[in-house]
Amino acid sequence: MAESTLLPDLGTQIIIPICALVGIAFALVQWVLVSKVKLSTDKSSSADGKNGFTDALIEEEDGVSDHSVVRKCAEIQSAISEGATSFLFTEYQYVGIFMVAFAVLIFLFLGSVEGFSTKPQACTYDSTKMCKPALATAAFSTISFLLGAITSVVSGFLGMKIATYANARTTLEARKGVGKAFIVAFRSGAVMGFLLAANGLLVLYITINLFKLYYGNDWEGLFEAITGYGLGGSSMALFGRVGGGIYTKAADVGADLVGKVERNIPEDDPRNPAVIADNVGDNVGDIAGMGSDLFGSYAESSCAALVVASISSFGINHDFTAMLYPLLVSSIGILVCLLTTLFATDFFEVKTVKEIEPALKKQLIISTILMTIGIAFVSWVGLPSSFTIFNFGVQKDVKSWQLFLCVAVGLWAGLIIGFVTEYFTSNAYSPVQDVADSCRTGAATNVIFGLALGYKSCIIPIFAIAISIFVSFSFAAMYGIAVAALGMLSTIATGLAIDAYGPISDNAGGIAEMAGMSHRIRERTDALDAAGNTTAAIGKGFAIGSAALVSLALFGAFVSRAAISSVDVLTPKVFIGLLVGAMLPYWFSAMTMKSVGSAALKMVEEVRRQFNTIPGLMEGTTKPDYATCVKISTDASIKEMIPPGALVMLTPLIVGIFFGVETLSGVLAGSLVSGVQIAISASNTGGAWDNAKKYIEAGASEHARTLGPKGSDAHKAAVIGDTVGDPLKDTSGPSLNILIKLMAVESLVFAPFFATHGGLLFKIF
Repeated sequence: MAESTLLPDLGTQIIIPICALVGIAFALVQWVLVSKVKLSTDKSSSADGKNGFTDALIEEEDGVSDHSVVRKCAEIQSAISEGATSFLFTEYQYVGIFMVAFAVLIFLFLGSVEGFSTKPQACTYDSTKMCKPALATAAFSTISFLLGAITSVVSGFLGMKIATYANARTTLEARKGVGKAFIVAFRSGAVMGFLLAANGLLVLYITINLFKLYYGNDWEGLFEAITGYGLGGSSMALFGRVGGGIYTKAADVGADLVGKVERNIPEDDPRNPAVIADNVGDNVGDIAGMGSDLFGSYAESSCAALVVASISSFGINHDFTAMLYPLLVSSIGILVCLLTTLFATDFFEVKTVKEIEPALKKQLIISTILMTIGIAFVSWVGLPSSFTIFNFGVQKDVKSWQLFLCVAVGLWAGLIIGFVTEYFTSNAYSPVQDVADSCRTGAATNVIFGLALGYKSCIIPIFAIAISIFVSFSFAAMYGIAVAALGMLSTIATGLAIDAYGPISDNAGGIAEMAGMSHRIRERTDALDAAGNTTAAIGKGFAIGSAALVSLALFGAFVSRAAISSVDVLTPKVFIGLLVGAMLPYWFSAMTMKSVGSAALKMVEEVRRQFNTIPGLMEGTTKPDYATCVKISTDASIKEMIPPGALVMLTPLIVGIFFGVETLSGVLAGSLVSGVQIAISASNTGGAWDNAKKYIEAGASEHARTLGPKGSDAHKAAVIGDTVGDPLKDTSGPSLNILIKLMAVESLVFAPFFATHGGLLFKIF
């Protein structure tokens, strides 16, 4: 008899849902606090002084009566919110059709493995036992795919709603000082982070328990069916990321090129026709896309860990608590992030601009340290002291402290990647300042320096990922890598909070400019936004690092499931797969970059047309036609997101069916290896160019003032760099990590089919 865990199964059944509900409750509390900032003009609102809703405004607006400003902010906010909602609904209609079609595919492919028979079959890993029929796995995989997809869509949509709710409130609070604005933006980011982490956990937990009613003791089949959840989450994230990314960048590039470079009007000037589309884009790309993306990573790393665990001693001995170890880690993660969030909002107050970035960095450090303790506790109560883990056909003996180290290694690797990203993209450090300095001699040198910075920024993150892979694989094989990925994502609520904070403060700045608020307020929102750019880059670093680990874990599960004993690089089947796989991220990036380019072209033409034909637009006497620009962005992104999406979704199917599992394993390895590099360099290059431009605009140091002011030649060169970097950091870069994960999880879901019916071409010859 195997050793039991300290935590009884009933305890697990209670702890996981309670942690999830606590997370949801905390999100609602934060939302209530944000909603206390009034967007109407009544003066009667009173609240406690701590969160400062009653503090007198530090300075009355220069000659602008309060009422008109508040009313203007509310108008702009509703325009942004409507634009974002209508775009997401349009996108979800198209994605919904795809979802249903793909669900049918899953059912047909997986059902055909045993010729749609309803009789029990011998288990894949233990032929002495009988398992549920393949048809059941097909049906349940389809259900979990749809559940994952719906959860992913809801996560993105809720995030967008909260962000558009909070942006104008951040602007209004900025009148009272930078600290108040920071708290509103941060709280609303926290709402999104906690809702997403808790929802992902709760839905997965309920799904496992419902499927268990049918599967009973067949845990191998049960957790194989659960992998559909990760596939659903990521396939929605792909379309959200690509569609949202194309939308936001078409508008951004169009607005910048005509507004700032040709017409010399400031960013977010209300005279610019593309300005509403630009602000809508921040919400649909950075918030809705990012939310779905991290939810997908989370779902997949959980699924990868569960699949491997179900064929290890946890699954064989039916040890429910140890089996759900990945979910326990995430549950503790929610509690840890809750404590961490209080550090930013309640225990310490941000008072000056200089304290913003350190406050966000502290979030990462505090959550990582507390989480290390949390993981140690969970590993102590939730795991037997020794157990075996499935390792390519053999069972490997593992101790519980080794598994703790696997999770901790992933967690700390995430922190290292976050800090390296911050060093390369924050304008407080020399890399970005060097890029800004290179703008003296024009745009060309700026582009050269920026590209070099991006390539250089890959070095340490790749070593961090490599070390964590080596350590976790040596200790606990593929399960170790899966839980390392979970470790990196265990503080997802905090990660998302500081990530969503970026676009919210970006929008707040845009609203301040459009509402014609004073110069001082714009300076404050710019400071919030520059910190937000860096945290967004950190968030992308996390997403990419975790994607690499998740993908490798899924790859391991796929190789086990497809019954490949070893992947030999020297066989031609595998090697051609490696080459083609390494090419895919380039093909995918080419598609997304060109989509942004062609959509931006349409946008530039439209903005020019309005400036040239609408009388009184430059003087500010007539309003531009915002709606046409929003429509251009929407149409372009819906049309352009289909080809890259199809490339990612169809590649594993085509390779698996025609070339078989060995070539497919080559393709997965190749895309993982090259995708991670491109994703890191693209995100960091774009982030550095953006902050180099902000560095010149802010003119905070002596060096920055020699390059400025806005409109100088160096500043124009910086704007061009920023415009080139936009599709890199917000479309190609972040979508690549989904490409890596999605191909792996899709191969895993279809593995039974590929193993029985795949490799048609090689069978013919």
